[in-house]
Amino acid sequence: MDPARGLGETARGGRPSWWRRPWVIPLVAVVLAFLVYSLPPYLTLDPEKSAVPLREGTVLHYPLLVLHIATGTVAMLTMCLQLWPWLRRRHPRVHRVSGRVHVIAGAVPGALLALVLVPYAFPGQPVGAVGNTLSSLLWLAAVVAGVRAARRRRFAEHRRWMVYGFALMMNIVWGRVIPFLALIPGVEISDQFVKEWSGWLGTAVNLLVAHWWLSRASKRAVAPAPAGDQVSSAVGVR
Repeated sequence: MDPARGLGETARGGRPSWWRRPWVIPLVAVVLAFLVYSLPPYLTLDPEKSAVPLREGTVLHYPLLVLHIATGTVAMLTMCLQLWPWLRRRHPRVHRVSGRVHVIAGAVPGALLALVLVPYAFPGQPVGAVGNTLSSLLWLAAVVAGVRAARRRRFAEHRRWMVYGFALMMNIVWGRVIPFLALIPGVEISDQFVKEWSGWLGTAVNLLVAHWWLSRASKRAVAPAPAGDQVSSAVGVR
């Protein structure tokens, strides 16, 4: 940051300084909190400590689950780097490399493994199976569309697709949040309810929030600026 720039002024090109983007730190905090909460049972590679009930007689269930968790972890951490505007502008090579890692070692295998695991996770629960299958397919589609847009150098479109991909990936957090509603006096929430509806609720809410954010950012980018102000020409999340 230029020391001559006054407090509250924007970075070069009219873009806000990193500390004026209040969504960055909470977003990373949510990701890290989820990983700290979810990862420990699987670090020992002991099936007995699995937080997810394993299908009896299915040897591949636990290895596939661990691979899904590992690729999901890579996808979440690398997406935090992808959505960091300062890193994208100042270190585009790091952005490109982390993006390739996100797609190849995180999002694509993570989404495909989620599709494979749905029958194990939702036996006899068609609502939950359909909801989580749909969210996994949408996640995969958003990532593929984002990659195609980047290869065609349509970077604003690329950013929009990747934001939607991030929203779909993070629907898993709802499966950890909904059970806490049972702490409210008089509220009872069964495991059946959580498994059936967390996928649907997470997908719907996260996509709505992502759409609202992208629309807000796009309108702000094209809004006329007061005389003397610099306006960024980039459209999308910045």
